[in-house]
Amino acid sequence: MLSRSLSLLSKTSLLVLCALLCACNSPAPKRAVLQNDNSQAVDFSGSWELDYGQSDNTQQKLDSVVGELNREAKRRAQQGNMQQGAYGGGMVIGNSGANSGESILGLVRMADLITQSPLLEITQDQHKVRVKREEDFDLTCEFYPGELRRVETPFGTEICGWNGHQLVFKLLLPDGLAIQHVMTIGAAGQKLNIATTVVSSQVSFPFLLNRVYNRFEPGQSGYKCEVTLTRGTVCTTETR
Repeated sequence: MLSRSLSLLSKTSLLVLCALLCACNSPAPKRAVLQNDNSQAVDFSGSWELDYGQSDNTQQKLDSVVGELNREAKRRAQQGNMQQGAYGGGMVIGNSGANSGESILGLVRMADLITQSPLLEITQDQHKVRVKREEDFDLTCEFYPGELRRVETPFGTEICGWNGHQLVFKLLLPDGLAIQHVMTIGAAGQKLNIATTVVSSQVSFPFLLNRVYNRFEPGQSGYKCEVTLTRGTVCTTETR
């Protein structure tokens, strides 16, 4: 089961990376009207490091989603609308199809993979923002007053823009897969929250991970940590 999930993740990851690489040579963006403009835009620029203590724990969020899916499956089974399946530990999630163990693990691992950047470097001016994510692809958005930026590529649709004081990046991929990042800065300007939601047509509930970042000055000494499903949080000392 795990190997099949990893295979699913690898294929999906490749599709995402191809879509993002092709965006550099994508056609001119189409603009979608948004009842908002960037007059409420905030400044995200600066250096940011991941706060593992305040960020969501992937395993705990997985347990929460599985619990909700189990409750849904039991309700449907009691109503006679679905057959009960089995997936370890007394779970009633089906072995295949929608809400299967394979589909859930693939979704969770995808969300975990694309939210592990420990450091961010954000540059921003009046018309553009670029989020450089360590060990991951950059997020870039150009601003159009009162509009969302929409780019159609052979691999999917990229959408970005302001929603009030929040900056939103969305990637719509084939086969019912969608990824959304919502960036929100704290009132004091020292904390940044990135809410990443991954949606799949194969899972009834979206999977959401919140990653919290603290502002820092480059050159400081600190810790580099990594969150894993198997070992939890692993940290090492480093000098930036």
